[in-house]
Amino acid sequence: MRLNAVEAGDGAPLVLLHGLFGAASNWGGIQKALAPRHRVIALDLRNHGASGRDPAMDYPRMAADVAETLAALGAAPAAVLGHSMGGKVAMALALTQPGMVARLVVADIAPVTYPPALRPYVAAMQDIPLHPDLTRREADALLADTIPEPNIRAFLLQNLRFGEGAPQWRLGLAEIAAAMPMIEGFPELEARFDAPVLVLDGERSTYVRPAHHARIAALFPHVAYAMVPGAGHWVHAENPKGFLALVEPFLAG
Repeated sequence: MRLNAVEAGDGAPLVLLHGLFGAASNWGGIQKALAPRHRVIALDLRNHGASGRDPAMDYPRMAADVAETLAALGAAPAAVLGHSMGGKVAMALALTQPGMVARLVVADIAPVTYPPALRPYVAAMQDIPLHPDLTRREADALLADTIPEPNIRAFLLQNLRFGEGAPQWRLGLAEIAAAMPMIEGFPELEARFDAPVLVLDGERSTYVRPAHHARIAALFPHVAYAMVPGAGHWVHAENPKGFLALVEPFLAG
């Protein structure tokens, strides 16, 4: 599947991959900051944003989407930066098609299986009745029992488009719901990626733990780690300056 791409800047290509429930637009400030030195290509992964819908969401297939898109854009090999689910897609791309990836940044995720903590989010979003009179405030209230954090509800509701007629999700919610076991996991790939890798974690996040380091090193022997101060899981949104201060030197080599 060729993915929707949002481009900015000139220079060596750099690909940005969002996390679950995200979109290329989530990278706006980071993309703008990196554009003076890179051709920055932010992608909507399948079942997200303006990209196509498909029930298959295993990581090798999503990585193949990225490879197809980069080839069509004449943007390979590229540095690849992925956050959360996008970080898993980026790792799968590096492992299955290493010639497409010059160097890799993985933001707050590990190549391991995570608990099904986000499945209630999907169910709550599916339960919102999309009638023509629905308001954003009402949709927010319907999510609140399941998702008490206002910032997370606001992030999810960025995907609800209001206009003429009933609101519509800019997500393949049915496809995502069915694929959650694959999204939570990571495939057993008999491969390793020998180019430089930077794994970032948030100071307040628990997604990347010391117990994961052996698994990461087995797949990515040239890995370095860095922490984004004061950030939780959304490292690039919660501390963009700290995030860029770690990413830019790594991308410069």
